[in-house]
Amino acid sequence: MDDTEKPDTIAKITERLAARYPEAPRPLVGRIVAEEYGTLDDSRIRTYIPTLVEHRAKDRLNREFNAQSAEL
Repeated sequence: MDDTEKPDTIAKITERLAARYPEAPRPLVGRIVAEEYGTLDDSRIRTYIPTLVEHRAKDRLNREFNAQSAEL
């Protein structure tokens, strides 16, 4: 995986997570995915970046939106 695939990867992960978390605003999902991608941008082994980004973004969305559900 190289940097030319970054925008496509972010878009695909954002699409999947936006469908999984419809209560989350799509721009927020995209921002979270981009932030998580950024934390791994300097990784030497790039093969697993999409999987790691999706997992980390999903964890953040779970924390934020499960906490909001508990407050209601």
